[in-house]
Amino acid sequence: MSELAKIELDGKVYELPVITGTENEKAIDISKLRDMTGYITLDTGYKNTGATKSAITFLDGEEGILHYRGYSIEQLAAKASFIEVAYLLIYGNLPTQTELDQFEDSIKKHTLVHEDMKQFFEAYPSKAHPMGVLSSMIASLATFYPESLDPNRSKEAKNLTIHRLIAKLPTLAAWAYKNSIRHPFMYPKNEYDYCKNFLYMMFAMPTEDYKVDPVVVSALNTLLILHADHEQNCSTSTVRIVGSSQANLYSTVSAGISALWGPLHGGANQEVIEMLEQIHNDGGNVDKWVLKAKDKEDPFRLMGFGHRVYKNFDPRAKIIKKACDEVLEKLGVNDPLLDIAKKLEKVALEDEYFKARNLYPNVDFYSGIIYKALGIPSEMFTVMFALGRLPGWIAQWKEMTENKEPIGRPRQIYIGETNREYVEISKR
Repeated sequence: MSELAKIELDGKVYELPVITGTENEKAIDISKLRDMTGYITLDTGYKNTGATKSAITFLDGEEGILHYRGYSIEQLAAKASFIEVAYLLIYGNLPTQTELDQFEDSIKKHTLVHEDMKQFFEAYPSKAHPMGVLSSMIASLATFYPESLDPNRSKEAKNLTIHRLIAKLPTLAAWAYKNSIRHPFMYPKNEYDYCKNFLYMMFAMPTEDYKVDPVVVSALNTLLILHADHEQNCSTSTVRIVGSSQANLYSTVSAGISALWGPLHGGANQEVIEMLEQIHNDGGNVDKWVLKAKDKEDPFRLMGFGHRVYKNFDPRAKIIKKACDEVLEKLGVNDPLLDIAKKLEKVALEDEYFKARNLYPNVDFYSGIIYKALGIPSEMFTVMFALGRLPGWIAQWKEMTENKEPIGRPRQIYIGETNREYVEISKR
């Protein structure tokens, strides 16, 4: 007999089914609550509400566990390429060599964007934030591929849209950066792998050869894998709710990019660097700012420490710390901001105040440091996040559409004025 939850309202008891996930997560199914009782639930920010059943990502914040399709993030980060992980998330299983080769070849065929899109870039001011540019450019892809507007097109046609998007986002992201500094666009080189190609388009110049450091490629590969999906967060939920209207994939992902842009979501790694700059400009006294962070009356907060979901440790942070150390050692970067970051890291790992509150350095802290060391400007950090998160967004959209989930339509509790009579403007 299945487990039931009981709720008593107005002297009547209602039974609600309990659903158990494959990792023993439990949920009370309230999908028929309003029909049965006339009541709805109120859960501001949806902190306790499951919006869907998903087979993509498992996250346990208390135990510090993150799995993609059943594979631990530790194994994937150590052994897989980003494109392998993308295939896993989107199609459900790790690819065979043949499947991976076909997937990569298909992506490489679509790395170029239409030449007319260059005119869009030229219309943006040089100070335009790359996330705003990227969101707009991704949305505009639907105008170049109008067949993507048909929600009932074939499986092959949907796969083509997916491959196009994976292929073109790095090109558009790199060009958004090039446009911001008014440097010439670098066309993709399809003999390079995904990460190497992106770095080439970001940093190469037509006037000289550009060699991509394999340590940098490896670090970027790890970063993208760690960001590839993270269950039902703000941007992912945005993708699912926009996609539930049968909006095309390009517009749906564009909405996800816009959600990610917010400083409370994807903008956190940029805020880490801005915090380090603030400390540096004040003289670089780390102890002073640590005391400020401990002071409840002081509005200052250390960015990149602790996590809303992970209550003990972020499994991604342990992985990325190793990559961070390797990058800094290999590149030998001499940057006062990175020195401040290392001091803050030491304090957070050793100070009892931070240890007691689980305020450990998180993935945003280390990713910000790595991107800084790689020469990626801070306004591009969130773009890098979007580059990594793309496969997760696509996987969530694909799962939702294949399951024929209904259009998202949250309810509310109205707290405004009750019935009022219209008063002529002369009498107000």
